[in-house]
Amino acid sequence: MTKKLISRYQGNPILTKDDIPYPVQTVHNAGVTKFDGRYMMLFRSHLDTGRSIIGLAESEDGFNFTACPEPFIVPSKEPRFCEYEEYGVEDPRITPLEGAYYITYSTYSRYGVRTGLAKTSDFQSLERVALITEADYRNTILFPEKINGRYVRLDRPHTEINPWSIWISYSPDLRHWGDSSLIIKPIAYHWDQAKIGPGAPPIRTNKGWLNIYHGVFPTMDGHVYRLGVALHKLDDPAEILGVADRWILQPEDPWEVVGYVHNVVFTCGAVPEDDGTLKLYWGGVDKVICAGTAVIDELVDLCLNDSRPAT
Repeated sequence: MTKKLISRYQGNPILTKDDIPYPVQTVHNAGVTKFDGRYMMLFRSHLDTGRSIIGLAESEDGFNFTACPEPFIVPSKEPRFCEYEEYGVEDPRITPLEGAYYITYSTYSRYGVRTGLAKTSDFQSLERVALITEADYRNTILFPEKINGRYVRLDRPHTEINPWSIWISYSPDLRHWGDSSLIIKPIAYHWDQAKIGPGAPPIRTNKGWLNIYHGVFPTMDGHVYRLGVALHKLDDPAEILGVADRWILQPEDPWEVVGYVHNVVFTCGAVPEDDGTLKLYWGGVDKVICAGTAVIDELVDLCLNDSRPAT
């Protein structure tokens, strides 16, 4: 029997709409980081208009979260941003970088979906930095340090010509991005054959950058979202050292199988711990938030020893 690499928390789901002190219809797709010894979670919620906002919750142990009384990010009224956030803000990722916490999030408008970049130093105030992509891009994550003097990101542009794939880009200042290339793509009749996208911000290991991503498989009953892992070279993350051939997590529990969107596990956050484990967070069926743990070295070994082609 294949060993399970993710141990689900017995108290799942860890956050639902009933835990939020303001009216929301869902709680899902959360970025998580540590700040002053506490776990800070930014989660997406649908309102009863169908549009999304981003809330904040805190935890001492990474499993038992308390939501703050007000949303943390709502569509902007600032001139540079309001036009592109009018339909909502979604799917935040949090990256500690150079003394601040940078948040990438999807902005929706009549023009499509772009990526917004904001930052905070205290999880009380928020500064929007820039809109860092054109339409249509989603799933943008930042590496937590400069590499060879440049900032680095992964993302997933939309296209109907090629299966939706993971790209890498570089920046001198976090605002202007380029030197882009496709580095991982779906492969035919595989668990991630329909599309893939970056999930949690990359985690530095002694063997490479660990990238936890989502992959999608089409079935007669709709799409199934699962999680997989890839490993990028430390000093050149465009070089892929391995992409695990099999998934690490699939929908199994009732709150991952039936809900707002059936058969979905979708991650925006993972927190590495000092003991070599990580806490992984995922949205279940676009409705609730779940958590689990994994051993980082086991995920790295899966990439290196049970790998499929990257492109």
